Amino acid sequence: MTVYVDDAVWPWRGERWAHLMADTLEELHEFAQRLGKPRVSFQDKPSGCHYDVTAHMRERALALGAVAISRHRDRAQVRAIIQRARDQAARRAP
Repeated sequence: MTVYVDDAVWPWRGERWAHLMADTLEELHEFAQRLGKPRVSFQDKPSGCHYDVTAHMRERALALGAVAISRHRDRAQVRAIIQRARDQAARRAP
């Protein structure tokens, strides 16, 4: 399984932000914890389950083994990651 981090292009609060995603929700949560992201910052959005990370955290994620991915260049792969997360979340819903 793999953890991915997209390009840090989203400006907000004076920082550039990226999205941390993974093939499984378990792996996503575990990796986010290693980065120091609290579980409460997890975003279970229709556009995809992810954690927002600053450009600095993105660099740390890459150093810890996350794979860089581009929402522009790797569209099909990003859509597949998002769909897997949606499917996992739907299986957990009551």
